[in-house]
Amino acid sequence: MTPTAEEPRPAVPYGTPASPRIAVRGEAHLEVDPEIARIGITVSARGTDRRDALADLTRRNATAMDLVKSYGDAVEHLETGAFSISPELTKHGRGERIRAYHGRVHLTAELTDFTALGELTTRLADLDLTSVDGPWWALRPDSPSHRQARQQAVREAVQRAREYADALGTTLAALVELADIGAENTQPYLAAPGRAMRSMSFAGAAPEEAAPLDLEPQRQHVYAQVNARFTMAPPEL
Repeated sequence: MTPTAEEPRPAVPYGTPASPRIAVRGEAHLEVDPEIARIGITVSARGTDRRDALADLTRRNATAMDLVKSYGDAVEHLETGAFSISPELTKHGRGERIRAYHGRVHLTAELTDFTALGELTTRLADLDLTSVDGPWWALRPDSPSHRQARQQAVREAVQRAREYADALGTTLAALVELADIGAENTQPYLAAPGRAMRSMSFAGAAPEEAAPLDLEPQRQHVYAQVNARFTMAPPEL
């Protein structure tokens, strides 16, 4: 019969006098520079004629995309997230009379060159009816920082277990188990909150070209935790 989630888990076996067991937790917290920055771009158009509004939106969207693509390898990804064009009805009068049409296209750009980031966001904000949100700083999913944090958490667990063994005048004998937090159906670990991603918005069209923004990358917090169990040589108490 398959046990349900509500049934208690069997107790973790304890060691024996001949082979005492130590259970510890290893933790690591790194603060590292971000690897990527994402910005959200919203291109808008409005007109009393549906086709004219759509044509303006198509033109402005192409202008924004061409500008982003002109930065070459500095831009790692450019994606179109959503497109919409909707009628605005008059508030007064009988019938469904359309006052104007509103169109929007949402783009997401991911950059790895932070030097180009400030200039690109400023130039995008200079475009007609174009708004920019962000940047949101992040690490790549396969960032070496995650591996470094996990390895540091393991080393910290071994060091902690050795200190317990030293306090008893003995030494570690063998590693019995090493597990990520949550790998044993225990209470899931919630990482301590880091700094919120910095976000800012720009919109409008300036009469003259604006100076590039000076954007300071926000440090990222990486956490790792492991559970480890060891056996040790019997201490003389």
